[in-house]
Order: sequence, then C-alpha cells, then structure tokens
Amino acid sequence: MAPGVPNSAIDAAVAANQLFNSGFANGELSCASLLASRSTCLPPISITAVPDGKLHAPYFMQWSLALEHQIGNALNLRAQYVATRAVNQPYETQVNGYQTVCPGCFAPFPYGQPIDPRFGPVTQLNTGANSHYNGLQLTADKRLAHGLQVLVNYTWSHCMDTVSNGGFLPFAAGAILSPLPGDLSRQYGPCDYDVRDNLTAQYVYQLPIKARNPLLARIVNGWQVSGTAFWHSGLPFSVLSAPYSADGNGIIQGSGPQYASVVPGVPVYQHNSISGITQPGTIQWLNPDAFVSTVDPSTGACAGGDSAANCQFGNLGRNALRGPDFVWSDLYLTKWFQLSEHVKLRIDGQFFNVFNHPNFGLPNVVYAGIPGKPSTQTGFGALSYTTSPPTGLLGVGLGGDSSPRMIAFQARLEF
Repeated sequence: MAPGVPNSAIDAAVAANQLFNSGFANGELSCASLLASRSTCLPPISITAVPDGKLHAPYFMQWSLALEHQIGNALNLRAQYVATRAVNQPYETQVNGYQTVCPGCFAPFPYGQPIDPRFGPVTQLNTGANSHYNGLQLTADKRLAHGLQVLVNYTWSHCMDTVSNGGFLPFAAGAILSPLPGDLSRQYGPCDYDVRDNLTAQYVYQLPIKARNPLLARIVNGWQVSGTAFWHSGLPFSVLSAPYSADGNGIIQGSGPQYASVVPGVPVYQHNSISGITQPGTIQWLNPDAFVSTVDPSTGACAGGDSAANCQFGNLGRNALRGPDFVWSDLYLTKWFQLSEHVKLRIDGQFFNVFNHPNFGLPNVVYAGIPGKPSTQTGFGALSYTTSPPTGLLGVGLGGDSSPRMIAFQARLEF
C-alpha cells in the first residue's frame, strides 16, 4: 500500500489517474469504443452520479392528537396518536453492475457486460425513499400519594420505509442500505428500528412502617423500594441468499440485497437446538429448513443448476423476520437512619437486571442454506451475543459486558 513500493496499490492508482487525465485531454476514446486505440484508449472509470443532475430536498410531516384526563388529585391518564411521514429521503444504488452467470439470471443485472462499458462501478445518488410512522402512546402518571408514585408508558407503533437511517449509515449490523437498481419499491418493509411494542415503568414505594419503639424504629422505619422496568418487542432483520461464486462468476460492480426464499408451510422460528447446525454457546432462533438460498453455499452455484429459472433473487422481503424481545428490570432498596436533627445516613442496595434475564441481539448468521443439507446451514439463525441494557452499574452503551445481574451497595450522608 505504501507509495514508492514496487507494485504499490497507491502508485498504481496514481499512474492510472495520470493516464486517464492525459488521454482525456488529448481526446482519446473509451476502450469500449470499436474505434479506440488499444494502446492509448481510456479505461473504464468509477464515478458517483446524480440522475438528471439534481436531487429533491427531503421533507418531513408530523401530526398528532392527544386526550388527557385527570382522576382525583394524584392520577393523570394520557392517550396520544402520533404520525410522521418522510419524503424524498436519500439513498444510493450501484447502477452499472452486471452478472456473468447466464442470460436472464439475477435480474435486473444484464449478462456479460455493464449497461455502459465506458464506466466501472457507478454509484448513483437518489432521493425518493419514503417512510411512515404511526404510534399510539399511552401514559399513566400517579403522583406521590400514600407513599406510592408510579409512571408507566406504553407505545404501540409501526414504522415502514424503503431505506432506514438516512440511507447512508446502517442502524444495525446487517442493515440494508442500497436497493437493487430500479427496484426501490421492493425494499418497502419495517424500518430497521421498528419496535412494535414498548413498555417502560418507574415506581417508588415508601413502606408505611412507623414503629414507635426507638430501637425497633431504627431497624424497620425509613425503608423505600423503587425500580424501573423495560420491555420491548424484537427488532426486524432480513434473511439473505448466499452470493454466487462458482468458477469466478457472479455479480460484478453491483450491489443490493440478495434475499432468500421462504419455504411455504414451514414454521420460520425454531427455538430448540438442532444437531449439526446449532453451534455450542448459541441459542437457535430461526428454523433453517424454512428458508432456502438461491445459491448452494457448498458449490457457489445456483441450487438446481445455473439457469434463468433457478438463478433469481428469493421471495423474502426486507426485514421480514423479528429478533427476540428485550426484558429488563432494576430494583433499589433504600434505608435512611436519622443520626441527628439535620443529618441522615442513607444506605442503598442497587440490583441491576434483578431477575438476571439474558437479552440477546439479532442472529449473526443470516445467510440461508439448502434444506436437507445441514453442512450449508451451520450456525444459521442462532443467537450468540447479548445486547446493551438501558441502565447498568457500569453505565450504558457498553454492550453485553454489562448485561448480567449486578449488585452494588452504597452509603452517603445527607445534611
């Protein structure tokens, strides 16, 4: 890679750039032209293009309707409908790709050569991706009364789009950003961050114990129980077909999701270990026999033979599957000791993930195999890592390292 080293990639790129600039200035033809000189013609170049030379400005719309009702002096109920729509969101496509497998295979990619052989990979910037969100938000807020305070929020929602997260950065590993050329509508499915159900709760309860005996009061008075609880349904993800690789052929200069197909009538989820497929230390989530890859991973060729009928992208859609739910609860025990009229000693016991419930991320291996050939399905659709919790003794955003139950005790003076 270093400049000046024989056969360096950097020096090769510099030389190619100089050759192109020199030939272009002298009016040399592209090597794709029959009239071009083989020794001085311009090689195909990679470019980033904008269709029609312009992009449309993205815009967002949002609307909502809320109803609120108070019961007595301590309880407030609220229901709110919230909707958003985003229009003309940006996305990228590789529009000069082609395939070398067979005529008619892997549509929409042409066979043998790109649409415009004067160019190499062509990244086209587009605007036209859309998204829709509809959500019902319910809130119950009980203010502190009789020693009890509770706040509960529940959201039932659905988000659908063609490209998530602005089209440039993936929301999660395996997220699909670039659609097949001219096939944006097939990308319409659940957003990468579509959580259908989301529940959060916070509570504080001051135990109503008021012992009068001085010694007994120091032990049983001044206790408080509080905590938080979180639950949300699983995130969506896609199942893909293995890429074609036999005899050095495949899709060249192109990108886009190569979806697998779903087998009709076969349950898509399987939570029991499967001999020869489920790897040690993982938990099976998907049923490997419910999905079939267009390409046989063991040969790199299309299952059933290379033909236009066999070599097509599968019938699954984007984000058609769901990962596991997330469940998390923290518990805090607090005790105050009155040391003097103006000084208190506070002791806390903090229990993060009090039930020690494991929360797993999305499956790592999402490339389908061939049903009946376990060697092509090894590790498919299994859960192998825990996900980051919303709270924790070590902080948030630290990944699975902070997901087991952790207990901490602390003491402090209040005056």
